[in-house]
Amino acid sequence: MARYKTKPCEIEAIQYTVDNLAEILQWGKGDIIYDVVNSNLYIDTLEGRMRADVYDYIIKGLRGEFYPCKPDVFEKKYERID
Repeated sequence: MARYKTKPCEIEAIQYTVDNLAEILQWGKGDIIYDVVNSNLYIDTLEGRMRADVYDYIIKGLRGEFYPCKPDVFEKKYERID
């Protein structure tokens, strides 16, 4: 079996904190939906609809797709650039 590592690439991401819900919804352009009744944030991903919990990171991928990522995984995989 061969081994692989990820290639370096830049992504856009924002951490969901409830206070920035309007910013996330505007950024998501319809792919990110807030369910007012259940107070849940949903993301239409390439794999289907996924729920994002508070403090999850919302990532915009290389093809413009959005998906949630748990904070511990995000912090292991990504580092901030300026």
